[in-house]
Amino acid sequence: MPAPGSREKSDKRRQAVLEAAVSCFARKGFYGTTTNEIAERAGISQPYLYRLFANKQTLFAHAVFHVSELMTTTIAAHIAEAGPAPQPPESNLRTARSAYGSLIQDREVLRFLMHANCAADEPLVGDAVRWCYAKQVELISELLGSDEAVRQWFGAGMLENVTLALGL
Repeated sequence: MPAPGSREKSDKRRQAVLEAAVSCFARKGFYGTTTNEIAERAGISQPYLYRLFANKQTLFAHAVFHVSELMTTTIAAHIAEAGPAPQPPESNLRTARSAYGSLIQDREVLRFLMHANCAADEPLVGDAVRWCYAKQVELISELLGSDEAVRQWFGAGMLENVTLALGL
């Protein structure tokens, strides 16, 4: 167990807060969620939450970074499991779609991403969302190799998001 006040304990607490934030923001969005709700879900006090994150915008932006990293690692892990590199782009596309599909089956992740798009008018949130998309474009470009494939990836992904969100 990490020592009280240790960096490791603080990092674990930040991770727990980010997971709680994703869950809370997924339900009520940026504007409907209070930092007190997130603190309660994470099992910490609201003042401690503000020691970890300067404000609600900063917390939301870090939650976007957290989900972006989850997306990147999930897709990369599925690609790595698919076999020795390099795989043909079509194979990578199928594997990446499968990975993304399994990730958004967690409806909290899906709803959080949708709420992140809706809150992009908030300066820090908008920057984080743009960074998240840029990171995904970079990853998918690397895997698929063409601008057209990237456009198809995002088009299919957006359709899959809406379809799953509406329960179709």
